[in-house]
Amino acid sequence: MSVRENATAVSEAVSEAVSEARPGEERPSAHATGPAPGVPSAGRTTRHLTRLLASEIGLTFRRPRNLAMLGVLAVVPVLVGVAVRVASGEDVGGSIVGQIAGNGLMLTFAAFVAMMPIVLPLTVAVVAGDAIAGEAAQGTLRYLLVAPAGRTRLLAVKYANVVVFCLAACAVVALSALAAGLVLFPVGPVTLLSGTTIPAGGALLRVGVVVLYAAAGMAALGAVALAVSTLTEAPIGAVASSVVLVVVSQVLSAIPQVAAVRPFLLTSWWGAFDGALRAPVEFDQMGQGLLAFAAYAIVAGSVAWARFTSKDITA
Repeated sequence: MSVRENATAVSEAVSEAVSEARPGEERPSAHATGPAPGVPSAGRTTRHLTRLLASEIGLTFRRPRNLAMLGVLAVVPVLVGVAVRVASGEDVGGSIVGQIAGNGLMLTFAAFVAMMPIVLPLTVAVVAGDAIAGEAAQGTLRYLLVAPAGRTRLLAVKYANVVVFCLAACAVVALSALAAGLVLFPVGPVTLLSGTTIPAGGALLRVGVVVLYAAAGMAALGAVALAVSTLTEAPIGAVASSVVLVVVSQVLSAIPQVAAVRPFLLTSWWGAFDGALRAPVEFDQMGQGLLAFAAYAIVAGSVAWARFTSKDITA
């Protein structure tokens, strides 16, 4: 985070804490447990968490770096569409290029196929890896703990912010691909991978399913990056470690000799969104992928919680 952004976050957190204290009363600390007189504890905690989450989301989507990454996510589907448009003049037959050229809605699915391996994961890793390590590196982490939310709730807010960013990133990819597809190609009924043709409205619903599934996969990676972020005070180290884990997982997935570990790799389930392109929708495969994402999020979240709640915050 920049110094100005950190100052804003800290100022909002401290102002909230100060505003709850009455004259002559001790101001709430990060470890305050008793409710303020006349104020229900649950409602007070919810208000603090809501304001802290709103502050986190605001900072995330105001940062020039994050906006630039979202811009790249929006540009890539357009480039894919232009490339397909140029190639569609050749004899492409029944290939994916031919399917996209015949219906612009297919560009959305092609965009996710192209971006799920590295572009989307890199974007999420940058945001999640910076969540804790970035605050520690800037020296603002201990001041954020002044807000009467506690370390566990602060960590939950950080992860909720990462999930929101994952949804936004996947939505940007889908909307950009849909816009490019409408401009560059004809739009009509979509022929699925199973050979069944569905109306354009049904295809849009499946696009929504793909966006949610892809966001869930990225949120699982976000949990891993957040856990790594609690282990270091160097944001670039957390980001690099998360990206290396993605690359190693993809390399292992491509080696037939280690196929036995493939079901346990996070990246192995990212491509399961193609179940939405079949009739009927392959909910079994996608359901297994969601279970894998949940398992990764739970394990990584437990590591992050154990580390963050026990570490000595000196920065």
